[in-house]
Amino acid sequence: MTLSFILLGTLAGGVLSVLLAAMLSLTTLARVAHVLLSFAVGTMLAVALLDIVPEVSQTMPPQTLGGWLLGGLFLFFTLEKLAYWHHEHGGDEGAEHVHDDHAHHHHPAGGMVVLGDALHNFVDGVVIAAAFMQNTTLGVGTTFAVFVHEIPHEMGAFMVLLHSGYSRCRALALNVLSGSAAVLGGVLAYFLLTATRPLIPYALALSAASFIYIAMADLVPELHKHRRPQDIVAQLALGLLGVAVIAGMMLVVHES
Repeated sequence: MTLSFILLGTLAGGVLSVLLAAMLSLTTLARVAHVLLSFAVGTMLAVALLDIVPEVSQTMPPQTLGGWLLGGLFLFFTLEKLAYWHHEHGGDEGAEHVHDDHAHHHHPAGGMVVLGDALHNFVDGVVIAAAFMQNTTLGVGTTFAVFVHEIPHEMGAFMVLLHSGYSRCRALALNVLSGSAAVLGGVLAYFLLTATRPLIPYALALSAASFIYIAMADLVPELHKHRRPQDIVAQLALGLLGVAVIAGMMLVVHES
């Protein structure tokens, strides 16, 4: 019975939240995806710095946490450089296709946000499983917390994928795939909770590093391309709105 609750909880927190975010992001909001990049920046930085980092700091020394964040930033910098190198050399099709206007390439930020999101969702699955293994009431409350927390975050992820050149269907499929990592994390935790628990802070630290890197290295430079006064005001407003949404979700969860 506990495993059934874990499966339902991780499906709700990891997959149902993605589908609900898709109803908003891939329909009404898709037409203004380029404008909502600043909202994605706000949500990603808030998740990383207001939620993940404080949580990890409770179980990891500050120097160790800082080292993992720093190492994660350099890791994602290296991965992005390799992705650019692959695109510029035409991948498996040869260097003669580097400047082919008909070739369809995706911005590396899209793949990196899926990877970071998958790590985050995997850890969410472990947390949900641990809560249900404690008691059902705690498991339901944790699942709700993950669900409401993930919706604005997944909306930000959709904005990044759409901006990176992915189609709506592709963005949905990738986000469902990354959301499914919660189910994997929950099932593995059910059978191997003692072994997987020590790895949670490190996975969270890498997840936070990925969100910080994508927001500052990939999305903010895109925002700087729009320099009109009204663009600056809109970017600041939407960025702060993203932070406020995440902070509000955290406040509701903690009070409940």
